[in-house]
Amino acid sequence: MVAQKRILLLGSGFVAGPCVEYLCRRSENIVTIACRGIEKAQNLAKHYPGALAASVDVQNEAELDAAIAQNDVVISLIPYTYHAQIIKSAIKNKKNVITTSYVSPAMMELDQQCKDAGIICLNEVGLDPGIDHFYALKTINEVHSNGGKIKSFLSYCGGLPAPEASDNPLGYKFSWSARGVLLALLNNAKFWENGQIVQIDGKDLMTSAKPIYINSEFSVVGYPNRDSTNYKERYEIPEAETVLRGTLRYEGFPEFIKALVDIGYLNGENQQILSKSNTEPLTWSQLTANLLGSSSTSSEDLLKAIDSKIITNDSELRAKLIHGMEWLGIVSNDIKVNKKDTYLDTLCARLEELMQYGPGERDLVILQHKFEIENSNGSTETRTSTMIEYGIPNGNTAMATTVGVPCGIATQLVLDGKITQTGVIAPMKPEIYVPIMTELEKEGIRCVEQTL
Repeated sequence: MVAQKRILLLGSGFVAGPCVEYLCRRSENIVTIACRGIEKAQNLAKHYPGALAASVDVQNEAELDAAIAQNDVVISLIPYTYHAQIIKSAIKNKKNVITTSYVSPAMMELDQQCKDAGIICLNEVGLDPGIDHFYALKTINEVHSNGGKIKSFLSYCGGLPAPEASDNPLGYKFSWSARGVLLALLNNAKFWENGQIVQIDGKDLMTSAKPIYINSEFSVVGYPNRDSTNYKERYEIPEAETVLRGTLRYEGFPEFIKALVDIGYLNGENQQILSKSNTEPLTWSQLTANLLGSSSTSSEDLLKAIDSKIITNDSELRAKLIHGMEWLGIVSNDIKVNKKDTYLDTLCARLEELMQYGPGERDLVILQHKFEIENSNGSTETRTSTMIEYGIPNGNTAMATTVGVPCGIATQLVLDGKITQTGVIAPMKPEIYVPIMTELEKEGIRCVEQTL
C-alpha cells in the first residue's frame, strides 16, 4: 500500500483548480486547500476527491506552523509578499515548499536555512516564470552542447482574451486585479540590445511597444518587462548581445493606455473628490472635467480636451482613441462614479465592470522565444519556441492551466523524490526542468520548436 502524502495548498484563486485536480489524481494524495475564509476553500475542495478545506490565517504564526506541521509539502499560491514567512515556518517544521513566484530577495535570504533544514523550496514553476524557463534552457543547453552560441534571446508572453472575445478598444479582459495589470504598465524596463544596456522609463514604456510576429492569426505587440539584464547570468548566456523578456498585448492596447496616462487617469494619489467619505454623487463627466481642469462637463467639450492631450500624428489612431474614451464612459453625464479614493483605483473599478469574461468566452496564452544562434561552424540560424494555449469555455482558463498544472507536476516530483536539490531554488538545472517538461507534454502543454 502506498503511503499517504499530505499537501497543504495556501490560496484558492483561479490557478488553484488545475493544480488540485492534477494532485488529486493520485489516491494517496490528501490536498488541504486553506484560506483565511473557509468558504472559498470549501467551494473549491468539493469539486475534487481527496481534497479538504481549512481556515488558515498565514499572518498568525502559530496557526500557520500548526497547519504546515501536519503536511509533507506546502504550496503557496497567495501573494509573494507572504512567501518568506511561509518558508520560515516550513524551515521550523522541515517541510518542502513550492511556489510559482519569482524568487524575491527576502526569500533568497532563507536559502542557507533551507539547506540546513534539508528542505526544498522550489519556485518559478508556473507559466511566466516557469514554462518560459524550461523551453529557454532546453534550446540554450542544446546549442551550447553542440559548441554554438546564443547571440540574441527575445522572449514574449501574454495572457489575452481569445480573438473572438477581444471585443473592446483595449483588446483585453481582466481575470484578476485591474490595478496590478495597470501598475505593471508604469514600471521602468532594462534589457540588453546589441551589446548595450537599454533603459526605458515607465512613462515611455507603452511607446516602446513593437509588432511581434507569432503567426498570421494574431496582430500583437510586445514591450519589455522590468529588468531582463540578469538573464545573461540566470540562463548562462554571457555571449548574448541582446536579451529581452517582454509582454504581449493586442495591437492598439499600448496607445490606449498611453492616452489614459496622458489624461492623468493612472494617478495613484488620493483625491478629495474621490474620497469614500464624500457622499456627493459624481458623474464621470464631472470627474473627467475635474481631472482636466475643464469648466465644462459637456461630452463634446471633454472629448476636445482629451483630444488635445493625445500625442499622435495618426488621424485614424486618434479617432479610435476618442471612440475608446466614449466607450469607457469617462465623458458620460449619466454614468455614476464608483469612488475609490484615487483616479487609478476608480478607473480600475470601471474597467473591471466593462471588461470581464462573459459566459462561454475563452482566454488565450501566447509564449514565444526567439533565438539567434551562431553554430560552431560559423553558420547562423533563427529558432523559435512557441506555445499557444486556449482556455475551455465555461471551464479552466488557459492561464489557470498553464500556471496550475506545472505547479502540480513540480509538487508531485518533489513528493516522489525525483527533485532533491535543497535550498531556495528555481528550475534552472536539467534535473529539475526536464522531468517537469516531460510530464507537462503528457498533459498536452508544450512549445512547438521551429527553425526559421
